[in-house]
Amino acid sequence: MDTDFKSKVEDLYNRSYKIFDRAELFNARRSGSEYHVDIPKDYEEDFFAVVERVTLNLMQDKDNFYGYFLFQMDRKIRFDIDSPSGINFKNAKFVLYINPVLFLQLGMNEMKSTIKHEILHVLSLHLIRIKELKGKVSTLALNLAMDITVNQYLDCLPPYAVTLSSVNLKYNLDMKQFNTLEYYAQNIQGELDLNDEDKNGSEDDSKHNEDTNYGFTPETSHNIWEESSDVDEGTVRDFTEKYIRSAEKGTLSVHVQSLVDKLRNSRPSIPWNIYLKKLLGTVLSGKKKTITIRNRRQPYRLELKGELRNHKAEIVVAIDISGSISNEEFKQAMREVLGIVKNYDHKISVIECDNDIRRVYSVKNERDIKDRKMQGGGTRFSPVFKYCNKNRIDLLIYFTDGKGEKKLDMMPTGYKVLWILSGRSEKLSLQKPYGAVKKLKKVAIVDSCVDLKDIKTDGYSMNNQEPIF
Repeated sequence: MDTDFKSKVEDLYNRSYKIFDRAELFNARRSGSEYHVDIPKDYEEDFFAVVERVTLNLMQDKDNFYGYFLFQMDRKIRFDIDSPSGINFKNAKFVLYINPVLFLQLGMNEMKSTIKHEILHVLSLHLIRIKELKGKVSTLALNLAMDITVNQYLDCLPPYAVTLSSVNLKYNLDMKQFNTLEYYAQNIQGELDLNDEDKNGSEDDSKHNEDTNYGFTPETSHNIWEESSDVDEGTVRDFTEKYIRSAEKGTLSVHVQSLVDKLRNSRPSIPWNIYLKKLLGTVLSGKKKTITIRNRRQPYRLELKGELRNHKAEIVVAIDISGSISNEEFKQAMREVLGIVKNYDHKISVIECDNDIRRVYSVKNERDIKDRKMQGGGTRFSPVFKYCNKNRIDLLIYFTDGKGEKKLDMMPTGYKVLWILSGRSEKLSLQKPYGAVKKLKKVAIVDSCVDLKDIKTDGYSMNNQEPIF
């Protein structure tokens, strides 16, 4: 911390006590009333100038993800929280709350660590996961477990920070490193129960801390989460992913990358085959729009099309033959497709395509499925869409690893699209897919050729958050 910055921090710290009255805070807590303090404009500007300095410092770090994540968040001053910083989700944004009295006592590296601490809570989905544990373990056990989980990956923590070693020592436990939130919470709660402590922590101890000490208090360190907007899990996940996308400016640390992967891969979604059944209900209705018959409901409106019954549904199944989808994955998926459409009058055509269409053949049953022609070239999606537009199909099912163009040469006309990614793929390259994107379930792969890009090399399992050395 340079001399100029240090002097600004010291000045702000001294000015904080001219604004904040500790006795008024304790009286408000005793009476259950809301604590409010008027913050002068010049103080607020000077304080957030310090926060901006920390943000820029984070952005200049090798692991600049935290700086860009923080840049998107709202920031507010709160003298009534029992930790240097806190976070919640309010009004469609993540909000970082900072207690100047506690925050300004920290050095630059400690300031950065306390902000990283809050962002790791978000990435670990703690705001969601604690809902499942509430009522099963005490608030104290939950708060300690959450802090242990994220602090194991941080350096330069404040001296009072909750660590695995300090909790093991205090509660006579032998918990292991790099375990889950649930593991730590259950072990701590077990010891609290043995000691006959109240499930919400010792009220006498909490009152003593409130009356005699102003600082970090584990029992109440995450109370601000209770003020979050009442939103569903999907909304929190969507906004977290949005923040992540904007913050991915460089190489992520192993731990952050694992949290991001876990978040993206754990989203509950309808399996592709179930989604296909729902899609077929709208596509294969046994009717086809036509101009040769008047509309049954409004026969005098000639611009409205009529319907023909007993329409044979034209289905195209495209397979990426660039080497990323295995024969086992494709054949298993095709069996499911045939099983789903068997009750409809349909015609299925299989298109093999890499950067151009290589083969088109019809499939009536499982015996007609051919081994794909291995080309190993690049991938373009547009040739398949050109074929489908020309042949007036009803549904396109595209099996691919997702690595192709960012934009199609032409948009699909008059048919539905379902993208199905390989179980080893992450996302579709198209900015606008014109249809749903689903993933194949993983199957045993026995291809004679191996794509080294598909081999997972990070050696890290987020099932138990333990790195494998």
